[in-house]
Amino acid sequence: MSKEIVEAIKALEAEKGISADKLMDALADALLSAYKKTPGAAKYARVDLDHETGDFRVFELILPAELEEKLLAEAAEAQEEEEREIDPETGEPKEPEEPELDPEMIAPYEDQIETRDVTPEDFGRIAAQTAKQVILQRIREAERMMMFDEYQDRVGELITGIIQQSDKRYTLVQLRERVEALLPKSEQVYNERYDHGMRVKAVITDVSDSTKGPAIVVSRRSPELIKSLFEMEVPEIADDLVEIVGVAREPGYRSKIAVISHADGVDPVGACVGPRGSRVRMVVSELRGEKIDIIPHNDEPARFVAKALSPARVREVIVDDEERQATVIVPDDQLSLAIGRDGQNARLAARLTGWRVDIKSETEFAEDDVAEEYEGEEASDGHCLAVLTNGRRCPNAAIGESSYCGLPTHQALARFETNQIAVLGPLEEAEVAILADSEADEGQVAEIVKKAEDQFEEPVVEEEPEEAPPAEETSEEVAEEAEQA
Repeated sequence: MSKEIVEAIKALEAEKGISADKLMDALADALLSAYKKTPGAAKYARVDLDHETGDFRVFELILPAELEEKLLAEAAEAQEEEEREIDPETGEPKEPEEPELDPEMIAPYEDQIETRDVTPEDFGRIAAQTAKQVILQRIREAERMMMFDEYQDRVGELITGIIQQSDKRYTLVQLRERVEALLPKSEQVYNERYDHGMRVKAVITDVSDSTKGPAIVVSRRSPELIKSLFEMEVPEIADDLVEIVGVAREPGYRSKIAVISHADGVDPVGACVGPRGSRVRMVVSELRGEKIDIIPHNDEPARFVAKALSPARVREVIVDDEERQATVIVPDDQLSLAIGRDGQNARLAARLTGWRVDIKSETEFAEDDVAEEYEGEEASDGHCLAVLTNGRRCPNAAIGESSYCGLPTHQALARFETNQIAVLGPLEEAEVAILADSEADEGQVAEIVKKAEDQFEEPVVEEEPEEAPPAEETSEEVAEEAEQA
């Protein structure tokens, strides 16, 4: 074998990371297979290949009759234990082939086996052709395995590629030279165009091995795409100061993300929005205009559900912990906004929070006779004491030492002598938030409380007048009735 082939193998080891010894071993196996196809080839043979010089010799293995018989019996026994293949034409099991002895079976008995050099004179040309085929094949296999090893651990990772080809079934995205990913139709966003040469960001969702190389599938619909984009734009997320704990997405329309801060003084929503909305604007731009609502996560279900329905304003939230269902009461003019187009806003809020969400207007809730009435009872039984605008008491559990649940509107009632939600009617949302803050300035709180009480009138329950007893008839009236009769 020429020294050029040996040098080429060593160069491949340096450039491609393919082991030269593995290539030499594969070449020796290929040479042995090529020898067995030559006329008059020995029944048992081996190829000795010098890894340094590339010189090789073919040796016939002369087995003693007893040893050959013993090894053939072992091979036949192993063959019987394997399941017989089915002939696709007849549907019957194929007849077992005559057992062959692998070099691995013969190797332990080398001291009992005689050898004889049977290298063909014209075998150099065959060796050169075989070497070329083996090297090319091993290069392809090694590159395929290297790419598979590289990408199989990158599932869920954000990648950037260039659109190479797009049709009705799929889009091909070039990640780097000789590495392409598949963007199936099912993972594309309905209103996005994928033009040739355009750069696109996507998330790797699956990597599988195949004969043509690793099959890499990427997605533009995955919720992980939003997480990765925010991680790239928001340093606080990359540094684990802020975490995205939930994503609900309807690709191409709207997404909601729940964020939480792990560091004091770091506003998770503000960090994701960025100065003048610069950070969230970059994410929206990459998603081609998809709207994104950033929601602060809260362990209190009522408050979390109320925030998740943003941008709609929520009046009350009544939660059922056993059924994990939340009944949300909104002002009449906010009902359509809370539900969203085709129920989109309510659907996303339910996915984000993990609660079933039932949205009702104040009027509808007031007319609902199925709900349990609390008639303004004052006794504390572990439930929130807030009395809703329809006269029913909030059934949410009170938190801590408070008499009210975690909703800011209900916490604000602790500042008043009344527990009627209606007292907060004249106040802005910011003023209610101040009242709900236990550490707020007392002077500011007093002004807001006075403003609310001056405009509030305690509802008066009108009692139905009792029917007057029938008047007693006088003796004259009785006499007149008798005469008429």
